Amino acid sequence: MSTQPASVSGARGDLGERLIELPPRDAHRLSRRLDGAHRIREPQARTAALAEITAEIDRLAARTAARRARVPEVTYPQELPVSRRKDDILAAIRDHQVVIVAGETGSGKTTQIPKICLELGRGVRGMIGHTQPRRLAARTVAERVADELNTPLGEAVGWKVRFTDQVGQDTFVKLMTDGILLAEIQTDRELRAYDTIIIDEAHERSLNIDFLLGYLAQLLPRRPDLKVIITSATIDPERFSRHFGDAPIVEVSGRTYPVEVRYRPLLEDGAEEDAGDRDQITAICEAVTELQGEGPGDILVFLSGEREIRDTADALNKMFTRAGSVLRQNTEVLPLYARLSHAEQHRVFQAHSGRRVVLATNVAETSLTVPGIKYVIDPGTARISRYSHRTKVQRLPIEPVSQASANQRKGRCGRTSDGICVRLYSEDDFESRPEFTDAEILRTNLASVILQMTAAGLGAIERFPFIDPPDHRNIRDGVQLLQELGALDPAEKDHRKRLTPLGRKLSQLPVDPRLARMVVEADKNGCVREVMVIAAALSIQDPRERPADKQTQADQQHARFKDETSDFLALLNLWRYVREQQKERGSSSFRRMCKQEYLNFLRIREWQDIYSQLRSVAKSMGVVVNETDASEQAVHTSLLAGLLSHVGLKDTEKNEYLGARGAKFAIFPGSSLFKKQPKVLMSAELVETSRLWARVNARIEPEWIEPIAGHLVKRTYSEPHWEKDQAAVMAYERVTLYGVPIVAHRKVNYGRIDPETSRDLFIRNALVEGDWRTHHKFFADNRRLLTEVEELEHRARRRDILVDDETLFDFYDERVPEHIVSGAHFDSWWKRKHREEPDLLDFEREMLIRESAEAVTKADYPDSWRQGPLTFRVTYQFEPGADADGVTVHIPLAVLNQVTDEGFDWQIPGLRGQVVTELIRSLPKPIRRHYVPAPDVAQRFLKRAVPLQEPLTTTLARELHAMVRVQLAPDDFDWAKVPDHLRITFRVVDERRRKVSPDAEDKDLEALRQRLAPKARQAVSRAVAATTERSGGTAIERSGLTDWTIGSLTRVFEARRAGQPVKAYPALVDDGDTVSVRLFDSEAEQAEAMWKGTRRLIVRNIPVNPAKFALDKLSNAQKLALSANPHGSVQALFEDCATAAADRLIADFGGPVWDEESFRKLFDKVRAEIVDLTVRTVGQVQQVLAAWQAAERRLKATTSPALLANTADVRAQLSALVKPGFVTEAGIGRLAHLMRYLVAADRRLQQMPGGVPRDTARMEKVHDMRDEYAWLLEQLPRGRPVPRQVRDIRWMIEELRVSYFAHSLGTAYPVSDKRIVKAIDAAAP
Repeated sequence: MSTQPASVSGARGDLGERLIELPPRDAHRLSRRLDGAHRIREPQARTAALAEITAEIDRLAARTAARRARVPEVTYPQELPVSRRKDDILAAIRDHQVVIVAGETGSGKTTQIPKICLELGRGVRGMIGHTQPRRLAARTVAERVADELNTPLGEAVGWKVRFTDQVGQDTFVKLMTDGILLAEIQTDRELRAYDTIIIDEAHERSLNIDFLLGYLAQLLPRRPDLKVIITSATIDPERFSRHFGDAPIVEVSGRTYPVEVRYRPLLEDGAEEDAGDRDQITAICEAVTELQGEGPGDILVFLSGEREIRDTADALNKMFTRAGSVLRQNTEVLPLYARLSHAEQHRVFQAHSGRRVVLATNVAETSLTVPGIKYVIDPGTARISRYSHRTKVQRLPIEPVSQASANQRKGRCGRTSDGICVRLYSEDDFESRPEFTDAEILRTNLASVILQMTAAGLGAIERFPFIDPPDHRNIRDGVQLLQELGALDPAEKDHRKRLTPLGRKLSQLPVDPRLARMVVEADKNGCVREVMVIAAALSIQDPRERPADKQTQADQQHARFKDETSDFLALLNLWRYVREQQKERGSSSFRRMCKQEYLNFLRIREWQDIYSQLRSVAKSMGVVVNETDASEQAVHTSLLAGLLSHVGLKDTEKNEYLGARGAKFAIFPGSSLFKKQPKVLMSAELVETSRLWARVNARIEPEWIEPIAGHLVKRTYSEPHWEKDQAAVMAYERVTLYGVPIVAHRKVNYGRIDPETSRDLFIRNALVEGDWRTHHKFFADNRRLLTEVEELEHRARRRDILVDDETLFDFYDERVPEHIVSGAHFDSWWKRKHREEPDLLDFEREMLIRESAEAVTKADYPDSWRQGPLTFRVTYQFEPGADADGVTVHIPLAVLNQVTDEGFDWQIPGLRGQVVTELIRSLPKPIRRHYVPAPDVAQRFLKRAVPLQEPLTTTLARELHAMVRVQLAPDDFDWAKVPDHLRITFRVVDERRRKVSPDAEDKDLEALRQRLAPKARQAVSRAVAATTERSGGTAIERSGLTDWTIGSLTRVFEARRAGQPVKAYPALVDDGDTVSVRLFDSEAEQAEAMWKGTRRLIVRNIPVNPAKFALDKLSNAQKLALSANPHGSVQALFEDCATAAADRLIADFGGPVWDEESFRKLFDKVRAEIVDLTVRTVGQVQQVLAAWQAAERRLKATTSPALLANTADVRAQLSALVKPGFVTEAGIGRLAHLMRYLVAADRRLQQMPGGVPRDTARMEKVHDMRDEYAWLLEQLPRGRPVPRQVRDIRWMIEELRVSYFAHSLGTAYPVSDKRIVKAIDAAAP
């Protein structure tokens, strides 16, 4: 129950009743104030508030009463049909909220219904809003109504269209376009400025009309005081009645006189098709001439657009001029279309004398009645907005009108007398046309509809009460397109807020949203002019024609405009050409040119009209039209903004393009891109015939797409990974637009994409694994501590000492904030944090070692290895399968020549037990079975053995024999069966501890030494040179010496390099004609080189050439006998003898020598005797050669096939004994033995045929010894001099041959195969 006093409640009721008489807007405002006042608890305050409201109501009531008193007197022209139904209409409006008034054109409903409303008292509380489809109609109707009410225009009757507002405080009737009323809805949601709304010409079913009818259907329940009158031609008025709950329909007949219809088609049956725009103009002229003969009366001609009106006016004026001055003076041609100035439009409605021909667009069809019209000429076409599913753009094609529209045109004549309507098409054509014109919402791109609805704030299209609801699938497609264009925000669920600022701009441009999007983008890119030309072109049919019988000629004409990369640029080229021709030619000449060059004149004019309209609207929006030419890229980028779903990527294998949502299409053969197809293109239209074709295309670059389509592209990421150089987590991005890949494999920062994963990877890779370049102290300390513990694992070959990565990860994860995803983020955070907690991220050694790990003593896993004075760094690697798995000894290159294998087979103490175990397991099974289990035996051995005193296998064989008394030898152990990680790896490094080359690492030390010998010599040379340079001495190594000028030559040069003792062995080197001083790795190499270098230096300085002197002493017969030698010439043989003589003398006199004084003494002694000794040597060699020649002759004579192997052995022996340089190689002291070996070979050949088996058996024994000797040579270090004791074994084998094949000749010393084997064993390294 109410607690308010009865007086208060009564006052509220009285005031509420008074509000009904006030203007709706004021009534609504005061009603809310009244509700607020009654909620005031304080009686005095409430009374004061009510007093204020009462005063306001009194003031407004007085103003309303004064306004009612100013309502002009209403009269009705009795000749109008609507006047006869005035009372019926008045009663219907009074008794119903919505009334439908249907009447033919000219019935007067447009001008009289506002007056009927005034008579009912409407228009006083609020205005009577009266909408018209066109601006021209709004103004002319306003003028007519004001005239009939005898009031100036702009007072009682006002009008408002775009850019013009003539509505005042005293306006009762407001004429406006339906677009104006729609715009007002955005600021006056309940239309409280009006008490009556008249929707005129509703049968046109424009989008605006359908919007308004739907909106009013929603509004009326909330505005019960609002009256709505819908006027329509007699075209299906029942549809409007049903929409408004069976609202009453008042029919008004408008035709009082009959109208004769005459059909005058442009082409008669059987006529040739030679039709163009000229034919229509001619037909109109002929129809005007025909109607002039029917008597007086004005003629109304319907045309499609402004350009057609102008051309027809020109043609009629010329025709009247030719007909004579009287006809010209008595006939007036007037245009009528929306864009005419007010004065020009007003001329149509002014009184006149003579005949008037009015040329009008379909504005005169239903929107307004032109007075005095008796005749109508109807070409049967109109420019009708229609959405093209083929091109996906809104077009304004000129197409045949419906029967209803044709009848409306016919109804424009015969108002005052009989009328005649001339239709410029056939009766059959009329009968075949649709009965009604489709509602605009059914023939319009719904993207445009949705955009305009959203801009007008009319709510969701799905729930909007349209008379003809659009298909829900088309609605979905329209929304998707608007989201593609950026007009609607897909994330915004509130329909009132989803329109973007860009969408607001698109809604203002009078073209398809795709084309509007191009223009808006062009404003950013400075190419508005070019893009508007292209957008206008895409709104019409292609003006370039290709008649079926003249395609080749047409293609030749159009080829001038082609651009190989863009069909859009071809349209620009055509536009420029047309503009130039229009400037240079007259109207008729230009039309003829178009026909000759296969250009459709009508479409070109349509193109220009649309461009002009676009330019006008764009300028009003503040869009700047560029004056200078724009770049092609700017143009194409702007076009791309509207064609994002028309992008294609070339599939080279199938010769087609992958388009949006999996579509596959090909370039149409007529496109200029057909022959040279780009990788990526955009297409203005996709047409499906035999297949899906792309017709208007342009090449684009993939990188243009992403900046425009950022809201549409889908991004997928793969292979997220940490990159040390970037100090960030990177991934590979794939960007697709409607399934079309525009970026295939782009590296991007993953931190902003997936912060959680990026943080995880940052911690694992940068902090845990240490793959990061940073100078943070905690990081370096932690890595150092980890390295120490990891080193323990490598040394002990265990994986259970260091804690796992997850423990380290958890450590950092607990301390590093969640937003840290990269090195940069970390640096920024740590810069502040380390001041507060400097030890926050420091590891402790105890946390890194597992409790289960046993202690590993460093003595068992030393850091260095000593060999004599040398110390080598030792490192450990526990990585099974790696080349350096196990222990690695690092040998500086400069001391590589001093390192031996000694001791390395014993391994480090920590692995020695495993090595011994594996060696025991490598024994042959009969032996191995006595030493099981191997690990236990190995431990017993290690307790008994003294390591590093001799080779491991020697000690091991001896100790194992002592344990079990089973016979075994060092060779019984097989090192090949010992795992690689138990054999030491040798790595040769430079002074910076870097491996000197990729091949500077091996398990075989000797192989490594041989491989790196040249580099080792260079290293030694550099070390020696650096030492001598520091000490101020002269360089040791020299070249080009011809005499001893080097003072004393030290035998061993020692220096320290990188903490290691470097040894080098200088020696003279024989360079041929001169001598040099070089450094050698070993004493053996030094000795060999020094001998030869000394010999060269002595021989080259002896004044008399010993060889030449000996040669001169011989007779010709002796020379001839000596010419058969292996040297190739007698001179070379004598040089060999002289060299051998020098060797003998140097040896006899204690050479070589190491200082200049000793060299001079040695030189003098050798010089004194070398000539005589050379001559004597030649004599001995002469005998050796004679024996050699005798053996060679006997060898040639021995030809039995049974002796092939035996003779081959002898041949090989002779070749080895007597060869170039044999005198020096054998030495003078061995020439007598050489003679004996040759004689023995000759005797063997004599005895061979009679004792082949015996010879073969002995030969095989010799071969066995030869093979043993070859094995021994293989064991020696390659590249090093062969020791003398090894060379002597070679001569022992020759002595063995003598003992086998010529025993009677005797041997130089006792010899046998056993003695040779023993000597080989002794010489083996």
